[in-house]
Amino acid sequence: MSKELESRMEKSIQALKSEMATIRTGRANAALLDQVRVDYYGSEVPISQVANISVPEPRMLLITPWEKTMLSTIEKAIMASDLGLTPSNDGSVIRLVLPELNEERRRDLVKQARQMAEKCRISIRNIRRDANEKVRAEVRDEGLSEDESKQRQAAIQKVTDRFIAETDKLLAAKEEDILTI
Repeated sequence: MSKELESRMEKSIQALKSEMATIRTGRANAALLDQVRVDYYGSEVPISQVANISVPEPRMLLITPWEKTMLSTIEKAIMASDLGLTPSNDGSVIRLVLPELNEERRRDLVKQARQMAEKCRISIRNIRRDANEKVRAEVRDEGLSEDESKQRQAAIQKVTDRFIAETDKLLAAKEEDILTI
């Protein structure tokens, strides 16, 4: 049960990491475009599957489509996304310049990161609740001793505390990243 518990909680942490990678900081990061999807022959795919994304400068993303016909499609998808970036197209590549973040925008991004971390904590607590209910069911159905039940629940709480601490550590690192000018 412990391996399953840890595996489920680890998935919550991985989801948080990938979600936080999409939050724009002052520096360019290719993961910023992970959520942006483009229409490629009738299928919605991430930009990374139809173009090469590079970071030539700290505050610029360079998108080089594998097919020149995809330029306008990628450009429209970026405009339609909630990134708040305006792409510039020179006929062969798309440049995305990330503007400096003002103080108000930084606070909004920190608030967004905190909400993501809280969703992760809730997910971890729900996994803990499910594991504790399993232990209680074993007490009822299989005659598990009360002491054994308490030991298992203590072990579950220990794993939960470790993953909550990891969530807090990820949040602190992201907040520092956002607030660094």
